Amino acid sequence: MESTLKRTWAEIDLDALEHNYHALRRQMGPDSRFLGVVKADAYGHGAIEAARTLEELGAEYLAISNIDEARELRLAGIRLPILQLGLTPADQTAAVMANNVTQAVWSEAAAEDFSREAVRAGGRMKAHIKLDTGMSRLGFQCDEHRFEDSLEAVCRTCALPGLEVEGIFTHFAVSDESEESCREYTRLQHRRFEEMIRRLEERGVTFAIRHCANSGATVSYPQFAHDMFRPGIITYGIGDQAALLGLRPMMTLKTVIGVVKEYDPDTTISYGRTFRAGRPSRVGVLPIGYADGLHRALSNKWRVWTPHGMAPIAGRICMDMCMIDLTDLPGVQAGDEVEVYGPHNSVNDAAHLAGTISYELTCAVSKRVPRIYYRHGKEIARELLLRG
Repeated sequence: MESTLKRTWAEIDLDALEHNYHALRRQMGPDSRFLGVVKADAYGHGAIEAARTLEELGAEYLAISNIDEARELRLAGIRLPILQLGLTPADQTAAVMANNVTQAVWSEAAAEDFSREAVRAGGRMKAHIKLDTGMSRLGFQCDEHRFEDSLEAVCRTCALPGLEVEGIFTHFAVSDESEESCREYTRLQHRRFEEMIRRLEERGVTFAIRHCANSGATVSYPQFAHDMFRPGIITYGIGDQAALLGLRPMMTLKTVIGVVKEYDPDTTISYGRTFRAGRPSRVGVLPIGYADGLHRALSNKWRVWTPHGMAPIAGRICMDMCMIDLTDLPGVQAGDEVEVYGPHNSVNDAAHLAGTISYELTCAVSKRVPRIYYRHGKEIARELLLRG
């Protein structure tokens, strides 16, 4: 590896993505389309290579959150249908249509704006209706007090000029939680989803694609497959539920030991002097910090994996560096590679220590960290997102 890359880098295993894709297909059955969620740069793994691999494997759809993410995929030659999940201003309707993107529509007012702009652009915008069955975020509200009003609003929306309504979907709030109250809430959301579809069909409004199964539902409610399922973080082999399906993590975040220093007892390390050596200590300095995506919340909590054992982080994580205690690992030397997250050092465990979720930690791996992609055990691409 060139010295310009051998600072901190992320190795992305596309063979793991292939393994996970087939495992998820088996879980949900042959009759449900696979939507690959590649928003947020594929949760930090690299949207272009993830999308390209999913397209080659046979996925039928992709999902992103904004028009710039869609443009990135189209410029890279990705041809699959793309569902745009996020809030999109109506003045972007022409760009949505030009990039052959399907837009989520979350309210009648938004639909009217999209309709007006689509007609002005001289075409039709493909759309999926978003139902709010209990996430309390985007969508036509389907609680018992607003159900009938939303039913009428969806009917009117589907009749608007300039819109080609292909699908309908909802999103679960707690499908990844095992408590009975959460399971009952997920079942309630699904009942609301199915009831809205049934009532719309009675009005003659039907949809080619119905989908609701996110990561949690893919694992715990495969009977909710409908016409398409859209696993998110578990596609990348992380999250607390990934192991239940034998999924493999794709990302290994690595760095090197820049220098090893020796300190006397009672020496304090890093900002705030939160770590104090209780004995003669060997300390390694790593060129990775919170600007690279290693959360400061992991200070004095996390560790890195070395071939000689785990080395705990000593002191506060800095912007560009952090320190590790090598006192009990005399075999570790300057220049050695270490694993920050990966198969020996699960990002899920790091997320628990940081009081967050694994999504946040992989999404946080910054654009200055090169991604190096492997397929069939060989490097096939590398990517650095800093402007040249």
